[in-house]
This record gives sequence, structure tokens and C-alpha cells, in this order.
Amino acid sequence: AEPPARPPSGRRLLALPAPARTGPRRILPRTAASRVRALSALVVVVLLALLAVTAATIAQAREGMRVIGHDAGPQVVATGDLYSQLTDMDAQLANALLAGDSEPAVRAEALELYDMNRLRAGEALIEAAKLADDPTEEDTARALLDALARYERLAGEALLLERRTQHRAGPPPEEVLEVYREATDLMKLDLLPKAYNLTLDNGALVRDTYEEQRSAVLTGLAWVIAVGALLLAALIALQVFLAVRFRRLLNVGAALATAGALALVTASGLMLWGQAESLRKAKEQGFDSILALSRTRAISNNAAADQTRYLLDPGRTDTYEQVYLSKSQTVLYVNAGNLAEYNAAVKNVTYEPGRSDFLGFLGTEADRPVRDAATRTRVAGIFGTVIREYQVFQQRDHEMRRLVESDRRADAVRTRGALTEQFRRYDGALRELEEIRRAAFEEAVLDGDSGTRGWYGGLPVAGAVIVVFLLAGIWPRLSEYRWSK
Repeated sequence: AEPPARPPSGRRLLALPAPARTGPRRILPRTAASRVRALSALVVVVLLALLAVTAATIAQAREGMRVIGHDAGPQVVATGDLYSQLTDMDAQLANALLAGDSEPAVRAEALELYDMNRLRAGEALIEAAKLADDPTEEDTARALLDALARYERLAGEALLLERRTQHRAGPPPEEVLEVYREATDLMKLDLLPKAYNLTLDNGALVRDTYEEQRSAVLTGLAWVIAVGALLLAALIALQVFLAVRFRRLLNVGAALATAGALALVTASGLMLWGQAESLRKAKEQGFDSILALSRTRAISNNAAADQTRYLLDPGRTDTYEQVYLSKSQTVLYVNAGNLAEYNAAVKNVTYEPGRSDFLGFLGTEADRPVRDAATRTRVAGIFGTVIREYQVFQQRDHEMRRLVESDRRADAVRTRGALTEQFRRYDGALRELEEIRRAAFEEAVLDGDSGTRGWYGGLPVAGAVIVVFLLAGIWPRLSEYRWSK
């Protein structure tokens, strides 16, 4: 019989190889040193992802601010000024023709203003052409230059004919009116629509850019917070492992790396939120209001020019009266079927900050929110002045038209000086309000530009500092192990 098998000794049991790992466990680090290296590598990878996400979001914010603050936004302002100056050119031409030889001072002032607006319109058009970055915009700018040259030729011809007639204040002879009609039709049907289209095109670009880039910044902010939370979690996990494995309460290097990562995530989040707010302020509290007020001033100026045309050209009285009503309702809308009803309704308009009983451009501006209390109070005071001056302006217009309807056109012509002065007071209040909004726009753009300054250089430096702290924390622990098998 075979002898019974001897049981294996304890030494032989210890010498048996450990069972091989299977499944996902095969890729997990086995030793403490390898686990420290793995956690450290995870920290570095997540840190690089955080830096990349932050840099990409900064690029989105800068692009939005470039378009709104330095490209399409200023071009909208320039073309808005162009529209106003073109309108005033035609208004002053009508004033000069209406003044005749009996009011040389009025005629001289009108011609001086005509030349000033002609120069400003040329400058605004050149500025708009410089800012144009689209072939369609460039073509529109060139077409405007050509049309403006044709208008100036017709205006000069009308003034030359009017000087030869030596008429008194009032409508000039028919031959002068025929040339003026050709000039003003060119202005209203060609020049002004092209200028308005430039404003609308760039306004749409600003709106689209704002929605796209602000959404991208907020999305990037969410990613920064998420990746930052993952980075902090990885650093905390590393610290806990070091504390448990090496029985030390605090690893100074890892703690400093965690503090640096927390500071980086916090600063990046605050910066990106500030960028989103700067974009919002530039668009909603600056650009939108500037555009609305610029259009209000331009349309109001055109309506005031229709008053002069109404006196200048008896053959188009009904047309100019209806056009004046349409423009007035665009500025401040109240329910009215004709000009008399409109004048009566405007008298009863009331304004309270945040609550208006009228529509139109002024209605939109009246309801525009202002977060800063001091600015809100100032805006409300100026806007109240705008409404009061507009009401007086409409009352003066009503009185002028009643004189014309009573066959006292000469008296109506003499009263237009007071009407013009009242319009200037109304326009001055609008201009003061526009200056406040422009200041808010420029401040928001400045904040946006300065908010990202230095970040492209600072991000890699911050990342390098965090990595140095991390290495300083783990290197002494890793040196306790042998690096080779």
C-alpha cells in the first residue's frame, strides 16, 4: 500500500502564487505607489480639461463682446446717426426753400445746418463702410454714396432756382417744387431705406451673436463648474488615500493643490459669470436702448421735416399730414383714427416708471428695466421730460395746422420758429437719455474687455502652480517605495 500523502508545509503554502486578477480588476493599480500615481494622473488630466474648457469659453465671450462692442454694435450706432443726418438734410433744405428772401437769417441758418449734416452724413457713411465686413453691406454703402451725390445735385439745383425767383416766405414757385419733390422722393424712397436696412442688418447680427455667445458662455460656465467639481473630488480622494495609507492627517502639498484648484474654479466661474452679465448689460441696457432711441430721434426728425414739407408744398398737404400721423404713432402710439384724435389722445398720456399707457418706441423704452437705483431714478426723470416735451410739440403742431386750415398759411409759416424750438427741446431730452444709455453700453463693453484680460496667460501659470504643489505633496511619499520590481 502507498503511504499517505503528507500535507503541504506552511512554507510551501506561502509560496503559492496569488490568483490572477480577472475582468476590470486587472487594470486597477495594485500597490499603494501605483494608486498614488493613478490618482495624481487623474488630477492632471482633469486639470487640463478644466483649463481647456475655461479657455474655450473665454474665446466665446471675447467674440461676443467683439461683435457687440466693436463691430456690428458701433456700426448700428453709426448708421442710426446717418439716418438722422440724412433726414435733417432734407428738413433743412425744405426750411431754406420755405424761408425765401423775406427771412434771410432763417435761410442762412437752414443752409448752415444743411451743410453741417451733409458733412456728418458723409463721415457716418464712411465709418459705416469701414466697419462693413460683408459684401452686401459694402454694396449698400457704395449705393448710398451714389444716391447721396445725386441728392446733393438736386438740392443744389432747387436752391439755385429758388434764389432766382426771389419769393417771400412761403411755398416757392412750382418749378422749384418740382425739383424739390424729386430730391425729397430720392431721399425718402432710396437713401433712407438703404440707411435703415444697414441698421436692421447689423441689429439682427448683434441679436443673433448675443443669443449665441451668451448661451455658449453660460454653457461653458456650467462645464467649468462640473469639471472643477470633478477636479476637487479627485484631489480630495488623493488626500484621503494619503492620510489613510501613510497615517498622516494632512499632506501640505496636496492641500495647497486643492486650495489652488478651488481658487481657480471660483475665479473662473466668477469671471465667466461677469462676462455673461457684461454681454447682457451691453445688449439689453445699452445697445437695445441706443437703437430704439436712435430710431425714435430719426423718425421724430423726419416727422418734423414733414411739418415743413406740409407748409412748403400745398399740392401734397394731405399726403404729408397722413405720413406725419403714421410717424408720430410709430414714436408714441395711442389709438386714433386721424391727426386730430391723435393730438387729443396724446394730451391724456401719463407716464410712471415701469407702467406706461402707450406703445411705440417710447412705450418700449418706458418699460425697459434698469437695475441700478440711481440710474433708474435719473432715467425716469429725463423720460418724464421727454413725454412732456413731446406733448407740447404735438400741441404746437395742432395749432399750426389749424392756421393752415383757416387759410392763414402765412401765419402758420411765421409760427414754425416756435415749433422748431419746441422740437429741439424734445430732441434734446431724447439725446440726454441716449447719452445715459451709451455710457452704460460703453461701461459694459469696457468691463467685458477688461474682464478676460490676462487670462490666456494666467491659466497655464495657474495650472503649472497646481501641478507643482501636487508633485511636492506626492514625491516624498513615492520616494519611500522602490520604483523597480
